[in-house]
Amino acid sequence: MAPRVAVIGGGVIGAACAAHLAEGGAHVTVVERDTSYARASSSLSASSVRQQFSTPVNIALSQYGVEVLRGAEVGLREAGYLYLASAAGAEALAANHAVQRDAGADVALLDAPALAARFPWLSTSGVASGVLGLSGEGWFDGPALAEWFRRRARAAGAATVVDAAVGFERAGARVTAVQLGGGGRIEADWVVNAAGPQARGVAALAGVALPVEARRRCVFVFQCRTPGVGGPLLIDTSGVWFRPEGDRFLAGHSPDDTEELGLEVDYAEWDEVVWPALAARVPAFEAVRVSSAWAGHYEFNTWDHNALLGVLPEVPNLVFANGFSGHGMQQAPGVGRGVAELILQGGWRTIDLAPLGVGRLAEGRRVVERNVI
Repeated sequence: MAPRVAVIGGGVIGAACAAHLAEGGAHVTVVERDTSYARASSSLSASSVRQQFSTPVNIALSQYGVEVLRGAEVGLREAGYLYLASAAGAEALAANHAVQRDAGADVALLDAPALAARFPWLSTSGVASGVLGLSGEGWFDGPALAEWFRRRARAAGAATVVDAAVGFERAGARVTAVQLGGGGRIEADWVVNAAGPQARGVAALAGVALPVEARRRCVFVFQCRTPGVGGPLLIDTSGVWFRPEGDRFLAGHSPDDTEELGLEVDYAEWDEVVWPALAARVPAFEAVRVSSAWAGHYEFNTWDHNALLGVLPEVPNLVFANGFSGHGMQQAPGVGRGVAELILQGGWRTIDLAPLGVGRLAEGRRVVERNVI
Protein backbone atom coordinates (compact mmCIF):
# COMPACT_ATOMS: atom_id res chain seq x y z
CA MET A 1 0.00 0.00 0.00
CA ALA A 2 1.32 3.45 -0.90
CA PRO A 3 2.37 5.41 2.18
CA ARG A 4 0.46 8.49 3.28
CA VAL A 5 2.90 11.35 3.79
CA ALA A 6 2.16 14.74 5.34
CA VAL A 7 4.72 17.39 4.40
CA ILE A 8 4.66 20.35 6.76
CA GLY A 9 5.77 23.41 4.82
CA GLY A 10 5.32 24.24 1.15
CA GLY A 11 8.48 26.26 0.51
CA VAL A 12 11.17 24.99 -1.82
CA ILE A 13 12.28 22.13 0.48
CA GLY A 14 8.71 20.97 1.14
CA ALA A 15 7.81 21.33 -2.53
CA ALA A 16 10.85 19.29 -3.63
CA CYS A 17 10.03 16.55 -1.09
CA ALA A 18 6.37 16.52 -2.16
CA ALA A 19 7.24 16.28 -5.86
CA HIS A 20 9.64 13.36 -5.45
CA LEU A 21 7.37 11.53 -3.01
CA ALA A 22 4.25 11.90 -5.17
CA GLU A 23 6.14 10.90 -8.30
CA GLY A 24 7.34 7.85 -6.39
CA GLY A 25 3.76 6.78 -5.66
CA ALA A 26 3.14 8.19 -2.17
CA HIS A 27 -0.15 9.84 -1.20
CA VAL A 28 1.12 13.32 -0.31
CA THR A 29 -0.58 16.16 1.54
CA VAL A 30 1.31 19.43 1.96
CA VAL A 31 0.32 21.54 4.98
CA GLU A 32 1.05 25.22 4.32
CA ARG A 33 -0.44 28.12 6.23
CA ASP A 34 0.31 30.81 3.59
CA THR A 35 0.15 29.73 -0.04
CA SER A 36 1.04 33.22 -1.24
CA TYR A 37 4.58 32.42 0.00
CA ALA A 38 5.14 36.17 0.29
CA ARG A 39 7.27 35.83 3.44
CA ALA A 40 8.69 32.39 2.70
CA SER A 41 12.46 32.05 2.87
CA SER A 42 12.53 30.59 -0.64
CA SER A 43 10.70 33.67 -1.97
CA LEU A 44 13.13 36.10 -0.29
CA SER A 45 16.37 34.26 -1.02
CA ALA A 46 19.15 35.58 -3.27
CA SER A 47 18.94 32.09 -4.87
CA SER A 48 22.48 31.09 -5.70
CA VAL A 49 24.28 27.79 -6.22
CA ARG A 50 27.94 27.02 -5.58
CA GLN A 51 30.28 24.08 -5.33
CA GLN A 52 32.79 26.00 -3.23
CA PHE A 53 32.18 24.21 0.04
CA SER A 54 34.71 22.49 2.27
CA THR A 55 32.67 19.33 2.95
CA PRO A 56 32.13 16.69 0.23
CA VAL A 57 28.44 16.14 1.08
CA ASN A 58 27.63 19.82 0.52
CA ILE A 59 29.56 19.78 -2.75
CA ALA A 60 27.67 16.67 -3.89
CA LEU A 61 24.31 18.26 -3.09
CA SER A 62 25.15 21.34 -5.15
CA GLN A 63 26.51 19.29 -8.04
CA TYR A 64 23.23 17.38 -8.16
CA GLY A 65 21.30 20.61 -7.74
CA VAL A 66 22.93 22.45 -10.61
CA GLU A 67 22.17 19.58 -12.99
CA VAL A 68 18.50 19.87 -12.00
CA LEU A 69 18.58 23.66 -12.37
CA ARG A 70 19.97 23.37 -15.89
CA GLY A 71 16.84 21.53 -16.94
CA ALA A 72 14.27 23.39 -14.88
CA GLU A 73 13.92 26.64 -16.87
CA VAL A 74 14.57 28.84 -13.84
CA GLY A 75 16.92 31.35 -15.47
CA LEU A 76 20.15 29.77 -14.24
CA ARG A 77 23.13 32.03 -14.93
CA GLU A 78 26.40 30.16 -14.47
CA ALA A 79 28.62 33.17 -13.87
CA GLY A 80 30.50 31.53 -11.01
CA TYR A 81 31.53 32.41 -7.47
CA LEU A 82 34.74 34.20 -6.57
CA TYR A 83 35.99 33.70 -3.02
CA LEU A 84 38.76 36.10 -2.00
CA ALA A 85 41.26 35.41 0.78
CA SER A 86 43.73 37.57 2.65
CA ALA A 87 47.18 36.26 3.50
CA ALA A 88 45.74 34.94 6.78
CA GLY A 89 43.05 32.98 4.93
CA ALA A 90 45.02 31.83 1.90
CA GLU A 91 46.05 28.46 3.35
CA ALA A 92 42.45 27.58 4.25
CA LEU A 93 41.23 28.70 0.83
CA ALA A 94 43.81 26.48 -0.86
CA ALA A 95 42.79 23.53 1.32
CA ASN A 96 39.14 24.06 0.42
CA HIS A 97 40.09 24.28 -3.25
CA ALA A 98 41.83 20.91 -3.02
CA VAL A 99 38.70 19.33 -1.51
CA GLN A 100 36.56 20.85 -4.24
CA ARG A 101 38.85 19.65 -7.02
CA ASP A 102 38.92 16.15 -5.54
CA ALA A 103 35.10 16.20 -5.64
CA GLY A 104 35.11 17.16 -9.32
CA ALA A 105 34.28 20.87 -8.98
CA ASP A 106 35.35 23.09 -11.87
CA VAL A 107 37.21 25.74 -9.84
CA ALA A 108 40.49 27.60 -10.29
CA LEU A 109 42.88 28.95 -7.66
CA LEU A 110 44.24 32.35 -8.73
CA ASP A 111 46.83 34.64 -7.16
CA ALA A 112 46.35 38.39 -6.81
CA PRO A 113 48.03 39.35 -10.14
CA ALA A 114 45.89 36.82 -12.01
CA LEU A 115 42.77 38.20 -10.35
CA ALA A 116 43.71 41.76 -11.27
CA ALA A 117 44.33 40.76 -14.89
CA ARG A 118 41.03 38.88 -15.15
CA PHE A 119 38.92 41.49 -13.34
CA PRO A 120 40.40 44.97 -13.98
CA TRP A 121 37.64 46.64 -11.93
CA LEU A 122 38.76 44.76 -8.83
CA SER A 123 41.10 46.15 -6.18
CA THR A 124 43.34 43.37 -4.92
CA SER A 125 44.56 45.34 -1.91
CA GLY A 126 44.83 42.90 0.98
CA VAL A 127 44.03 39.94 -1.29
CA ALA A 128 46.44 37.02 -1.49
CA SER A 129 44.39 34.66 -3.64
CA GLY A 130 40.92 33.72 -4.79
CA VAL A 131 39.02 30.69 -6.02
CA LEU A 132 36.85 31.17 -9.10
CA GLY A 133 34.09 28.79 -10.16
CA LEU A 134 34.38 28.21 -13.91
CA SER A 135 31.12 26.30 -14.31
CA GLY A 136 28.36 24.83 -12.17
CA GLU A 137 27.98 27.94 -10.03
CA GLY A 138 25.83 31.03 -10.28
CA TRP A 139 22.31 32.18 -9.50
CA PHE A 140 18.73 31.62 -10.59
CA ASP A 141 15.06 32.46 -10.02
CA GLY A 142 14.35 30.88 -6.63
CA PRO A 143 10.55 31.35 -6.57
CA ALA A 144 10.41 29.79 -10.05
CA LEU A 145 12.25 26.71 -8.76
CA ALA A 146 9.83 26.35 -5.84
CA GLU A 147 6.85 26.68 -8.18
CA TRP A 148 8.40 24.16 -10.61
CA PHE A 149 8.48 21.59 -7.83
CA ARG A 150 4.91 22.49 -6.78
CA ARG A 151 3.66 21.94 -10.32
CA ARG A 152 5.37 18.56 -10.41
CA ALA A 153 3.83 17.63 -7.06
CA ARG A 154 0.32 18.64 -8.18
CA ALA A 155 0.69 16.81 -11.47
CA ALA A 156 1.62 13.64 -9.55
CA GLY A 157 -1.45 13.94 -7.31
CA ALA A 158 -0.20 15.79 -4.23
CA ALA A 159 -2.79 17.86 -2.36
CA THR A 160 -2.32 21.06 -0.36
CA VAL A 161 -4.18 21.97 2.82
CA VAL A 162 -4.06 25.65 3.77
CA ASP A 163 -3.68 25.45 7.54
CA ALA A 164 -1.08 25.20 10.29
CA ALA A 165 0.16 22.04 11.99
CA VAL A 166 -0.54 22.44 15.71
CA GLY A 167 -0.13 18.93 17.10
CA PHE A 168 0.64 15.28 16.47
CA GLU A 169 -1.31 12.18 17.38
CA ARG A 170 0.92 9.30 18.43
CA ALA A 171 0.76 5.54 18.75
CA GLY A 172 3.82 4.74 20.82
CA ALA A 173 6.82 6.42 19.22
CA ARG A 174 5.21 6.89 15.82
CA VAL A 175 3.15 9.82 14.60
CA THR A 176 -0.25 8.72 13.27
CA ALA A 177 -1.85 12.03 12.38
CA VAL A 178 -1.19 15.76 12.09
CA GLN A 179 -3.63 18.01 13.93
CA LEU A 180 -4.51 21.26 12.18
CA GLY A 181 -5.22 24.69 13.56
CA GLY A 182 -8.62 24.73 11.88
CA GLY A 183 -9.68 21.62 13.77
CA GLY A 184 -9.00 19.02 11.08
CA ARG A 185 -6.49 16.21 11.04
CA ILE A 186 -4.42 14.38 8.44
CA GLU A 187 -3.70 10.72 8.97
CA ALA A 188 -0.14 9.88 8.00
CA ASP A 189 2.30 7.00 7.88
CA TRP A 190 5.14 9.50 7.57
CA VAL A 191 5.52 13.19 8.36
CA VAL A 192 8.17 15.47 6.86
CA ASN A 193 9.20 18.56 8.80
CA ALA A 194 9.98 21.06 6.03
CA ALA A 195 8.82 24.09 7.99
CA GLY A 196 11.85 26.29 7.33
CA PRO A 197 12.36 28.93 10.04
CA GLN A 198 9.38 27.45 11.92
CA ALA A 199 10.95 23.97 12.04
CA ARG A 200 11.80 24.21 15.74
CA GLY A 201 8.14 24.69 16.63
CA VAL A 202 7.07 21.70 14.52
CA ALA A 203 9.75 19.51 16.10
CA ALA A 204 8.59 20.58 19.56
CA LEU A 205 5.16 19.11 18.79
CA ALA A 206 6.92 15.72 18.87
CA GLY A 207 8.99 16.56 21.93
CA VAL A 208 12.19 17.13 19.95
CA ALA A 209 14.45 20.10 20.69
CA LEU A 210 15.70 21.23 17.28
CA PRO A 211 18.42 23.92 17.22
CA VAL A 212 16.93 25.87 14.30
CA GLU A 213 16.17 29.59 14.54
CA ALA A 214 15.02 32.31 12.15
CA ARG A 215 17.89 34.68 11.38
CA ARG A 216 17.37 37.81 9.32
CA ARG A 217 19.48 38.44 6.24
CA CYS A 218 19.19 41.74 4.35
CA VAL A 219 19.76 42.05 0.59
CA PHE A 220 20.54 45.49 -0.81
CA VAL A 221 19.98 46.53 -4.43
CA PHE A 222 22.09 49.23 -6.07
CA GLN A 223 23.18 50.52 -9.47
CA CYS A 224 26.64 51.38 -10.77
CA ARG A 225 27.01 53.78 -13.69
CA THR A 226 30.59 52.78 -14.43
CA PRO A 227 30.56 50.24 -17.29
CA GLY A 228 32.48 46.99 -17.23
CA VAL A 229 31.89 45.89 -13.63
CA GLY A 230 30.35 42.42 -13.48
CA GLY A 231 31.19 38.79 -13.57
CA PRO A 232 30.83 36.31 -10.71
CA LEU A 233 29.24 36.45 -7.29
CA LEU A 234 32.11 37.81 -5.23
CA ILE A 235 32.70 37.09 -1.55
CA ASP A 236 35.10 39.64 -0.15
CA THR A 237 37.70 38.98 2.54
CA SER A 238 35.37 40.95 4.84
CA GLY A 239 32.52 38.51 4.26
CA VAL A 240 30.48 41.02 2.27
CA TRP A 241 29.19 39.65 -1.04
CA PHE A 242 27.75 41.11 -4.23
CA ARG A 243 26.63 39.96 -7.66
CA PRO A 244 25.11 41.51 -10.78
CA GLU A 245 21.37 41.26 -11.35
CA GLY A 246 20.38 42.68 -14.74
CA ASP A 247 21.45 46.35 -14.76
CA ARG A 248 21.76 46.37 -10.97
CA PHE A 249 23.68 44.60 -8.23
CA LEU A 250 22.66 42.70 -5.11
CA ALA A 251 24.79 42.77 -1.98
CA GLY A 252 24.74 41.69 1.64
CA HIS A 253 26.64 40.00 4.43
CA SER A 254 26.08 37.57 7.30
CA PRO A 255 25.94 39.50 10.56
CA ASP A 256 27.05 37.84 13.75
CA ASP A 257 23.52 37.87 15.16
CA THR A 258 22.37 35.79 18.08
CA GLU A 259 18.63 36.50 18.12
CA GLU A 260 15.58 36.06 15.96
CA LEU A 261 14.62 39.28 14.16
CA GLY A 262 11.72 40.37 11.98
CA LEU A 263 11.81 41.13 8.29
CA GLU A 264 12.41 44.88 8.51
CA VAL A 265 15.51 45.93 6.56
CA ASP A 266 18.38 47.17 8.72
CA TYR A 267 19.84 49.96 6.58
CA ALA A 268 22.62 50.47 9.12
CA GLU A 269 24.13 47.25 7.75
CA TRP A 270 24.55 48.98 4.39
CA ASP A 271 25.98 52.19 5.82
CA GLU A 272 28.32 50.62 8.35
CA VAL A 273 29.37 47.28 6.85
CA VAL A 274 28.32 46.52 3.29
CA TRP A 275 28.98 49.75 1.40
CA PRO A 276 32.41 50.46 2.98
CA ALA A 277 33.59 46.96 2.00
CA LEU A 278 32.19 47.28 -1.53
CA ALA A 279 33.81 50.68 -2.08
CA ALA A 280 37.18 49.39 -0.88
CA ARG A 281 37.04 46.30 -3.12
CA VAL A 282 35.55 47.91 -6.26
CA PRO A 283 36.52 51.57 -6.70
CA ALA A 284 33.59 52.07 -9.09
CA PHE A 285 31.25 51.37 -6.15
CA GLU A 286 32.43 54.38 -4.13
CA ALA A 287 29.53 56.55 -5.31
CA VAL A 288 26.70 53.98 -5.37
CA ARG A 289 23.47 54.32 -3.41
CA VAL A 290 20.85 51.78 -2.40
CA SER A 291 17.78 51.81 -4.65
CA SER A 292 15.82 49.12 -2.76
CA ALA A 293 16.28 46.31 -0.27
CA TRP A 294 14.52 43.38 1.32
CA ALA A 295 15.01 40.97 4.20
CA GLY A 296 14.41 37.24 4.44
CA HIS A 297 14.97 34.56 7.03
CA TYR A 298 17.65 31.90 7.08
CA GLU A 299 16.55 28.76 8.92
CA PHE A 300 19.74 28.84 10.92
CA ASN A 301 21.09 25.66 12.52
CA THR A 302 22.84 26.96 15.61
CA TRP A 303 24.58 23.61 16.19
CA ASP A 304 26.84 23.60 13.11
CA HIS A 305 25.19 25.64 10.31
CA ASN A 306 24.43 22.60 8.14
CA ALA A 307 21.29 20.70 7.17
CA LEU A 308 19.65 18.34 9.66
CA LEU A 309 18.21 15.40 7.75
CA GLY A 310 16.55 12.06 8.44
CA VAL A 311 14.90 10.54 11.50
CA LEU A 312 15.45 10.07 15.21
CA PRO A 313 14.79 6.84 17.16
CA GLU A 314 12.31 8.57 19.44
CA VAL A 315 10.05 9.50 16.48
CA PRO A 316 11.05 7.08 13.69
CA ASN A 317 8.52 8.26 11.10
CA LEU A 318 9.11 12.01 11.48
CA VAL A 319 11.64 13.03 8.81
CA PHE A 320 13.61 16.20 9.37
CA ALA A 321 14.64 18.41 6.43
CA ASN A 322 15.73 21.52 8.27
CA GLY A 323 18.49 23.90 9.30
CA PHE A 324 19.99 24.68 5.89
CA SER A 325 21.47 27.99 7.08
CA GLY A 326 21.29 29.71 3.70
CA HIS A 327 21.95 26.65 1.51
CA GLY A 328 18.36 25.48 1.14
CA MET A 329 17.66 26.74 -2.37
CA GLN A 330 20.64 24.98 -3.93
CA GLN A 331 20.24 21.84 -1.83
CA ALA A 332 16.48 21.44 -2.33
CA PRO A 333 16.68 19.21 -5.42
CA GLY A 334 19.01 16.70 -3.77
CA VAL A 335 17.28 16.80 -0.39
CA GLY A 336 13.84 16.34 -1.96
CA ARG A 337 15.05 13.28 -3.81
CA GLY A 338 16.86 11.98 -0.73
CA VAL A 339 13.83 12.31 1.56
CA ALA A 340 11.70 10.44 -0.96
CA GLU A 341 14.30 7.67 -1.17
CA LEU A 342 14.47 7.43 2.61
CA ILE A 343 10.70 7.00 2.91
CA LEU A 344 10.03 4.91 -0.20
CA GLN A 345 13.25 2.88 -0.46
CA GLY A 346 14.46 2.80 3.13
CA GLY A 347 17.65 4.82 2.81
CA TRP A 348 19.75 7.41 1.01
CA ARG A 349 20.41 6.30 -2.56
CA THR A 350 21.37 9.01 -5.06
CA ILE A 351 23.51 10.98 -2.59
CA ASP A 352 24.79 9.63 0.72
CA LEU A 353 23.30 12.19 3.09
CA ALA A 354 24.27 10.28 6.24
CA PRO A 355 26.89 12.91 7.24
CA LEU A 356 24.04 15.40 7.61
CA GLY A 357 21.90 13.06 9.72
CA VAL A 358 19.93 14.74 12.50
CA GLY A 359 21.23 12.05 14.86
CA ARG A 360 24.53 13.90 15.08
CA LEU A 361 22.91 16.22 17.63
CA ALA A 362 22.69 13.39 20.18
CA GLU A 363 26.11 12.12 19.15
CA GLY A 364 27.70 15.50 19.80
CA ARG A 365 29.06 15.46 16.24
CA ARG A 366 29.40 18.62 14.20
CA VAL A 367 29.76 18.95 10.42
CA VAL A 368 32.30 21.75 10.10
CA GLU A 369 31.78 23.78 6.94
CA ARG A 370 34.48 26.40 6.56
CA ASN A 371 32.97 28.14 3.52
CA VAL A 372 29.92 29.76 5.11
CA ILE A 373 28.44 33.03 3.87
